[in-house]
Amino acid sequence: MSTSIGRRVVITGCGVVSSIGIGVREFTSALRAGRSNVRPISVFDTTGFAHDNGCEVTDFEPAQWIRTLDPGDLGRASRFSTAAARLAVEDSGLPLETLRAARTLVSVGSTDGEAHELDGLVGQELSAGLAGLDPRLVRRTSAGRLATSIARELELTDVETGTIATACSAGNYAIGNSLDAIRCGDAEFALCGGADALCRKTFTSFYRLRSIAPDCCRPFDRNRMGILTGEGAGILLLESLDSALARGARIYAEVLGYGMSCDAHHPVAPHQAGIARCMELALADAGVKPGEIDLISAHGTGTKANDMTESAAIRDLFGPKPPRTVSMKSMLGHSMGAASALAAIGCSIALTEQFIPPTINHRDTDPDCPVDCVPNESVDADLDIVQNNGWAFGGNNAVVLLGRYERQPRKETAR
Repeated sequence: MSTSIGRRVVITGCGVVSSIGIGVREFTSALRAGRSNVRPISVFDTTGFAHDNGCEVTDFEPAQWIRTLDPGDLGRASRFSTAAARLAVEDSGLPLETLRAARTLVSVGSTDGEAHELDGLVGQELSAGLAGLDPRLVRRTSAGRLATSIARELELTDVETGTIATACSAGNYAIGNSLDAIRCGDAEFALCGGADALCRKTFTSFYRLRSIAPDCCRPFDRNRMGILTGEGAGILLLESLDSALARGARIYAEVLGYGMSCDAHHPVAPHQAGIARCMELALADAGVKPGEIDLISAHGTGTKANDMTESAAIRDLFGPKPPRTVSMKSMLGHSMGAASALAAIGCSIALTEQFIPPTINHRDTDPDCPVDCVPNESVDADLDIVQNNGWAFGGNNAVVLLGRYERQPRKETAR
């Protein structure tokens, strides 16, 4: 974590590939309307499962955004990340020539990498042995391609790329990594976020944990029954405030700070103290007090354990009347490594448009999750600072704080 103030960092571009919309305009409309796109999974065979709903990306034509590379050479997750990066750059108004001339960081978080492609290879081996493996499919399996494909597609040369494998909080990890790089001058621009594709391996894992909901995801609800697996990519373009002002860029939000912690308490169960500690670290890094937070974008998976533990940790830190606490996974499903990145974009849009996306599918708040989850309908709100939570198996926690852009800095002293 950064130990000095450094440069102020802002978000000037957002690229979205999601089950509820592609691009900022569609995504914003869906968040306002509380839309979901839950349907039976089609990207792999679900024969034998009692229920098979998920949140797939549909109507996605990769060639519309992937113009330098052959989309057929990329795995499904890399197509998502590469298309989202192109969308983020176009959304930012930054000329590609300027980006190519600058020192750039590409940081992409993921849970599964290209496990969708590995699923295909396993099927080929089972049916025809090693001789039946498709060499082109083999070449698509590297998780590193989620980041390197962005650099290759945009023809970046002065660039550092990395895929961060901290599972469901990886998008926030990538944003924090990029924040530090620009703060201290190691990069002028960053394309960061997360990407994952639906795969049989992860669906089966959660199904065997009895954590897949049979119908829909209803976080914080008394009758919640688990997650729905989802997919997509959220890529943000970060740059210094000075750079954004110099080119007259539209600013979605300022990245105020972040916190990371690994409590390693349990392979899959969240740890209340570890979550609270991560939120404390983010607040300290941003120089923000708990009472200044207007909205929390929760990890909010819809499982019994996560929602109860996260709610308790929030109340530990914020008191008996915490900020409104929503879960975008009620609309998006759990898009794994893309989850906190898509939520960060949702938070940025919320700050820009001054509204709170709802937690849909809500019927009856669980008494063990006493938060105002803004049920079912979005509301207009005066938002200044929002907190984006991301938790992952193994206690890999990451929180990012975003603020409405103000000309004067919010803090003057070193962290």
